[in-house]
Order: sequence, then structure tokens, then C-alpha cells
Amino acid sequence: MDESKVPEAWRVLRIQSELVDGIESLAKLGQAVTVFGSSRSSADGRWYAEAERLGQLLGAENIPVITGGGPGIMEAANKGCHGTTASTVGLNITLPMEQTPNRYQDISLEFRYFFVRKFMFVKYAVGFVVFPGGYGTLDELFEALTLVQTGKVRPFPIIMVGRDYWQGMVAWMRERTLEMGYLDEQELSLF
Repeated sequence: MDESKVPEAWRVLRIQSELVDGIESLAKLGQAVTVFGSSRSSADGRWYAEAERLGQLLGAENIPVITGGGPGIMEAANKGCHGTTASTVGLNITLPMEQTPNRYQDISLEFRYFFVRKFMFVKYAVGFVVFPGGYGTLDELFEALTLVQTGKVRPFPIIMVGRDYWQGMVAWMRERTLEMGYLDEQELSLF
């Protein structure tokens, strides 16, 4: 359905429906780890293999894995966890040109609204693991950091995989945001 033809007030019901569906579907999930990363990572790539191994390790400890449900890193983490005793969750997003759910999801949810989807990523997670990625991954990383920084959620581990990938951004943050007083040392230690 074309969202532009839905009256604004009615969208509230759609948003509410997504929240209720997500909460009901994940209520018994337990403490999970959310894994973020590029949908464009190829199955023969370094990060894909590492995300798959992470999913296996978490699943072996009966820790559910939550991802965005798409290809690349998301698929790898779901694939690694799939077939273990832990649930593997995909929080898919409806986009005009992207993403079909990967086949390794025990629980697969579809969202229209990014903010509802991001709420679900955080609500059931006791930690985030962030692999290299683009705008979506950066958005999810900075959302998590902001929620912890502002005290909107309890502090939880945020692990960035791939020192060589992240080091330029981290160096820039240390140099510019710390130097200018926009962040302090404690805030830069959130990841």
C-alpha cells in the first residue's frame, strides 16, 4: 500500500500494530545479542565468515541472535546460529529496492518503520556486535551509543569488529569531538 495515501492519524495504528506484533513475537526470546553489518558482504568474505562463527558461538551458548534479517552479515550471523538451541531472529524492513528475508530465521518479523525496528533491536539485546557496514550499520551503531550515553537504556556492551575498518572513524572522533568538547573520554569508552 502506498504510504502517502494513508491519513497520518491512521499510521499511528499501523505503528502500534508493529510494536505489539514485535513485543508479542519476542516476549519469550530471552537475553539476545544483536548483530549489525553490511547487507553487501559476500558469502566468501572475511566478515561473513566471522559473523557466521559468532552466530555459532552464541547459539552454542543458547544465546539468541537478532539481525536485520537481510543478506550479508545479517545472513551470516543468522546462519551460524540456525540449527542450535537458540532462536535466530530477523527484523526485516520493507524498502522499495532492497532486502528479502534470509532463510536462516526462526522468527521473522517485517517492519515498515525504522524506529519501531530499532526499538526491537535494543529491547531484547544484552549486547551489540557491529561489523563493517554502510549508512544503515552506522545509523544502528550511533543509535545504540546515543541511547546508552543519554541513559535511555541500561549500559550494555557495544563491540565493533574489524579494527582496521573502524580505526579511521574512531581516530576522527578522538581528535575532533574530544578536542572540541562534544564528547568526553567516558563517552568514547562506550564501545
